[in-house]
Amino acid sequence: MSSNPPLARRLGTGDAVVIGLGSMMGAGVFAAFSPAAQAAGSGLLIGLAVAGVVAYCNATSSAQLAAAYPTSGGTYIYGRKQLGPWPGFVAGWGFVVGKTASSAAMAMTFAAYAAPPGWERPVAVAAVVLLTAVNYRGVTRTAALARMIVAAVLMALAVSVAAVWAGGPAGGTAGPWGAGVLAHGWYGILQSAGLLFFAFAGYARIATLGEEVKDPRRTIPRAILAALAIAAVVYAAVAVTVLAALGPDAVAATPAPLAEAVATGTWSWAVPVVRVGAALASLGALLALVAGLGRTSLAMAREGDLPHWLAAVHPRFQVPHRAELALGAVVCVIIAFADLRGAIGFSSFGVLLYYLVANVSAFTQHGADRRYPRFLQVLGAAACVVLVATLPLEAVLAGLAMFAVGIGYRAARLRRAGRGQRPRTG
Repeated sequence: MSSNPPLARRLGTGDAVVIGLGSMMGAGVFAAFSPAAQAAGSGLLIGLAVAGVVAYCNATSSAQLAAAYPTSGGTYIYGRKQLGPWPGFVAGWGFVVGKTASSAAMAMTFAAYAAPPGWERPVAVAAVVLLTAVNYRGVTRTAALARMIVAAVLMALAVSVAAVWAGGPAGGTAGPWGAGVLAHGWYGILQSAGLLFFAFAGYARIATLGEEVKDPRRTIPRAILAALAIAAVVYAAVAVTVLAALGPDAVAATPAPLAEAVATGTWSWAVPVVRVGAALASLGALLALVAGLGRTSLAMAREGDLPHWLAAVHPRFQVPHRAELALGAVVCVIIAFADLRGAIGFSSFGVLLYYLVANVSAFTQHGADRRYPRFLQVLGAAACVVLVATLPLEAVLAGLAMFAVGIGYRAARLRRAGRGQRPRTG
């Protein structure tokens, strides 16, 4: 279709793994354990294991679907192809709206670590502008910058963990933190799993870039599972480290548990390393978010579920430049007028419904497209529903409101099309 040219396949397996890791190694690894400890205490370790199992189920579904549909859009496309236009739209809308808010929050997180007091919003906007410009120049530029950021973040995490264990008697003041893993009950553990699950969710970014991956049937499944495995090992190491150094109560009380854990030992000189790592991790996650949002918006615009002018592909850089510029502008507006650093619960709601659609879509695949047993998709779908039910009430209400707006928007578009304007697709 000449009006909607395809994107160029330029990413290898290593590039795809790095982009996935850049999404997962976000600021969450530096801060997400605090709300998880509030919910479950040291039971967050069980919650982390549960989140990892759910992420694995969802990752296998995403990998199986991406191999069959190696195009931009991720679960938006899979839902449309396997279940119909409405389920696909629900997945795409949840991703675009929720992750746009997440992008603003991630930019503000970067600014909280990197900006002088009073300059947080301008620095956050500058970060969005810079990373949008990098994405605009082509996906290989995105992968190259992601590679540098991921390497720096992993190095910062390694130094931080070493500082805790070598810089003092880990657990010396924390008490027997491992003895009370069930003290908060299974509801608290499941809530911690729901909170920690979103730290894993970045592997979906690989699927949204499916149209730009070389040999996608082979590359995408390998990249998704490799990125998830590396992230799981890193999260487990950090979780055990902060609990051993601080204990669950102190982890729950601080917004920066890893920095606090490092500060308790004799290697307190490493605290700035944690701050630099957190700032870079925020940038890496933001970079991958901008890339994934642009591709999902491109797919939705191609089908008429977003304005069709967003479907343009730059003739030289082979990126959805209008979608990326529009989303970058929206994120900047959100940063300028809203305070989202602690109030984006509906994004969590949207991500779980996104993966619910992915699991159900993968369950319906047959024949040569099947790569994994169906029980993984059943387990993944059921877990998404359970984790949604354990989210805080305000997050659920915000998520329902977000989807009500999207469903109303699409219904109104279809009604207008039915009154005389020819719809693009169902």
